[in-house]
Amino acid sequence: MKQPLQSFLFGCLIAGSVVASAQAPAPGTGDGVPTASTTAPTAQAPEVHRHTLSNGMTLIIKPDRRAPTAVHMVWLRVGSMDETDGVSGVAHVLEHMLFKGTEQLKPGEFSRRVAALGGRDNAFTARDYTGYHQQIPADRLEDVMRLEADRFANNRWPDDEFRRELEVVKEERRLRVEDQPRSRLYEVLNATTFLASPYRRPIVGWMSDLEALKPEDARAFYERWYVPANAAVVVAGDVDPAAVLRLAEKHYGAIPARPVPARKPREEPPQLGARQVEIKAPAEQAYTAMQFKVPKLESFDASTNNDDALALSVLAAVLDGHPGARLNRALTQGSDRVADSVGAANGLWGRGPQVFTLDGVPAPGKTPEQVRAALRAEVARVAREGVTEAELQRVKTRWLAAEVYKLDSVFNQARELGAYWVYGLPLDAGERLIERLRGITAAQVQSVAARYFGDDQLTTGTLVPLPPEAAKPPRAAPAGARH
Repeated sequence: MKQPLQSFLFGCLIAGSVVASAQAPAPGTGDGVPTASTTAPTAQAPEVHRHTLSNGMTLIIKPDRRAPTAVHMVWLRVGSMDETDGVSGVAHVLEHMLFKGTEQLKPGEFSRRVAALGGRDNAFTARDYTGYHQQIPADRLEDVMRLEADRFANNRWPDDEFRRELEVVKEERRLRVEDQPRSRLYEVLNATTFLASPYRRPIVGWMSDLEALKPEDARAFYERWYVPANAAVVVAGDVDPAAVLRLAEKHYGAIPARPVPARKPREEPPQLGARQVEIKAPAEQAYTAMQFKVPKLESFDASTNNDDALALSVLAAVLDGHPGARLNRALTQGSDRVADSVGAANGLWGRGPQVFTLDGVPAPGKTPEQVRAALRAEVARVAREGVTEAELQRVKTRWLAAEVYKLDSVFNQARELGAYWVYGLPLDAGERLIERLRGITAAQVQSVAARYFGDDQLTTGTLVPLPPEAAKPPRAAPAGARH
């Protein structure tokens, strides 16, 4: 498991989940690689409408008339990073409790009503945000707006309901973290990488905090952060923007306005030397990951220098953006391969500090130390020799294609807009990002490879495998888990 999603767009692009140029040869051959300016597909994205309701809540609308369906989301600019020590996990627990009723709805009735409308619903919690969503026939949009506005403003549940759901969350932690060796490694790795930043705490919470969590902790978090000015409603699909605005003012605009609490900065101090952590857990193979602190993209303002963050994302794609990328070719192929699998990812943007991650699974007979040395050698090679124009063009062509293919999913369009709002970015950030990335040069990629991968920016984590007999029996999925 890698870092939680830092950029929805880059989660799609760098992971290679879009169609690529299958006929292009391996990077560096110089033949047959299409240029971004001549072969990239083009599409005109529908206009996005943004409004501020009378109580300060943001409304974002993106029409898409291709099917009679709509996606309705509520995003809150609050996540695990807004918790305090001793109540880690409360943002996620509260997300579960939003399904446990209001004065008008019994526990679980929200989802039953959405299903009766022919829709489906769920929710998610991350470091930077919390979100709730429904996908429904477009003509039932007002019904889900009425439901969501009610639980946003009137969430109510008895203490016993909280205690039962807390047991579900604790079992979710056991299943997804404590029974997953790599998840356990990343939990410890993040706690070591970050000292002051709240990113050091796990989203699901430390078990000791969950054990001590009280109903009033969740209620206090709800009262503090679930305010209109800290939320955005995102609607995408077969809708009329003027009609959606009227519905939003009717159902959300009536919620009383309250100020958003002030946030403390909690800046991460400079790292002064390499850090290392190691965990032992039952696993079939060893695993190692390196996190390097890097700058993030904070705006598209021409007066600010964000090119390093962009160049690092290009570097990640050159190293690991497609099956024939550098890391796979150099480390996982041949009779004397160093690794069974390798990866690279850059945290482009987020509310907190970001890292560039290199990771790998040693091949039989190889060690985590050898994998780390080989990964760093490939970055050093870029710093020394640079990258080819063919490599850059392949990466850029894939990104441009992704801008078109992402439009196939109305849900993904809505989710992307919500993430941009959370990060304080313009709603056309995807298009602006691609335009900026097209201008990144081979020299810039070479420069960041030379400057951001030293020991003083590095935290290393290693999973040491224990024999299978040390493992506990596998757990069933916790009843009531929503995601």
